[in-house]
Amino acid sequence: MALTRCAPGTLGPALGAENLFQCAILAGDHDFMDKIALITGASRGIGAATALLAARQGWAVAVNYQGNQAAADAVVQQIRAAGGTALTVQANVADEAQVLAMFATVDAQLGRVTALVNNAGVVDVPARVDEMSTERLRRMFDINVIGSFVCAREAVRRMSTQHGGSGGSIVNVSSAASRLGSAHQYVDYAAAKGAIDVLTLGLAREVAAEGIRVNAVRPGLIETDIHASGGLPDRVRDLAHQVPMQRGGTAEEVAEAIVWLMSDASPYTTMSLLEVSGGR
Repeated sequence: MALTRCAPGTLGPALGAENLFQCAILAGDHDFMDKIALITGASRGIGAATALLAARQGWAVAVNYQGNQAAADAVVQQIRAAGGTALTVQANVADEAQVLAMFATVDAQLGRVTALVNNAGVVDVPARVDEMSTERLRRMFDINVIGSFVCAREAVRRMSTQHGGSGGSIVNVSSAASRLGSAHQYVDYAAAKGAIDVLTLGLAREVAAEGIRVNAVRPGLIETDIHASGGLPDRVRDLAHQVPMQRGGTAEEVAEAIVWLMSDASPYTTMSLLEVSGGR
């Protein structure tokens, strides 16, 4: 079950996705490791915490990032320093060509993914629906929804027994916003996460007989810098009183749920939307 990797230095961005895939000479089940996880948006927050925890549990991890290479490199360095296997892979998930190249790089360097965590996502500054531009809406849905669909598609093409794979797990990172609506802040973000919930439910039914489990986590108020990127750096502190547990959550607490869903510890769990929201 061997995979001959490309020669060092041949995996630069100048190569197209098709050529990257051809670099990998595949045999047998296409894997040279059993647990290979691709985590999008893994340079910070929930994605970084998931990458670190997955590596501690024996996963080889592809750490995707869009622009902050230094942060992604730091995550990979932590994993390698602890004896794990990891690589960084740059891609904007809203760009299909970049997604194809990302998966091809993982194919060539690690093997077929057996877990995908669709974590990459964005928010925007607070606004009412009647204040939202189409540019804002396209960005929100291109990254948060279409990007997740395309990544899931590529994962299924590698995991599904119908395509010669050996199964796997897809975990989508949704949000409690999908059921709360986020009125007066970002209904567009909430709607995008509602689409992720439907993707989870529908895809889970499609591929359950092909060895793939599909689930989602719905984090609530979590202490990450995504809030600052939307202009609300104190959002968790300001709203913590609305949480029955009277506090915000941590990225590490969400990562525990994600890695459990990725793993063989949840073999009969699919089509589930797991709340990680402190009761809110």
